[in-house]
Amino acid sequence: MKKRAILDQRAMAALVPVLLLAAALAAHTRQPEPQARLCGVFSCTEAGIVRGRLDRKEMALVFTGGDFADGGPHIRQALKSHRVKASFFFTGDFYRSPETRDLIRGLKADGHYLGPHSDKHLLYCDWNDRSKTLVTREQFRSDILANYRAMQDFGLSLKEAPFFIPPYEWYNRDIARWAKELGLVLFNFTPGTISNADYTTPSMQEYRGSETIYDSIIDDERSDPHGFNGFILLIHIGTAPERTDKLYARLDDLLDYLTARGYKLVRVDELLGPSR
Repeated sequence: MKKRAILDQRAMAALVPVLLLAAALAAHTRQPEPQARLCGVFSCTEAGIVRGRLDRKEMALVFTGGDFADGGPHIRQALKSHRVKASFFFTGDFYRSPETRDLIRGLKADGHYLGPHSDKHLLYCDWNDRSKTLVTREQFRSDILANYRAMQDFGLSLKEAPFFIPPYEWYNRDIARWAKELGLVLFNFTPGTISNADYTTPSMQEYRGSETIYDSIIDDERSDPHGFNGFILLIHIGTAPERTDKLYARLDDLLDYLTARGYKLVRVDELLGPSR
């Protein structure tokens, strides 16, 4: 009995990180973004850019990746077919994985923007109290610089790729300040759609099917007074196998819709660059 109790304790200890991650992901889906404020010609939240200029019919598609890359080939082909440039932000682990090397090289060869998404996909601040920073300045610097070291294998440096979208798309003013000290430009997706829920799986309470997510994108574009001018739309490059309903499978339809509406889809550095 004593041996079994010890095994049960070990099993519970191993399960705790999984439960914490599940709770974080669930909170991430529910968290509303605060009202954005103007910072120059852009819109900002917590000192991070969340939208480009409203007076130009330009927008950016952003793809993030950490654990999964199953959508990579389909996304690359759809972008190529529509002659669209997008932006991709990957963790250090993603850049180091042998399984993703050919995909990353192909994306770079196609002319897409490649940037960092933190080395180990850290949670920077508390879900319920955003002002509570969960990492130190040194931990942040060490992690993001490790991400860039992984990018060096693909000829990518901080100077060439300063734009940075935070892990979980969740950050605060501390993170924005530390990023700026390193010469990074921290940005996030534009709130309004639920495209960031495309990673959810059917077992999650916050699960959203791709049809529902796609409809939210179309509805927001039509209802926003500025349409998608300056909009940053986030889609994950891959999701867990349990999610068989992949949003990236609708990318051709989405690109057809956006180009028909007259939007020019550009890279993040073009949408948010200093010349803007």
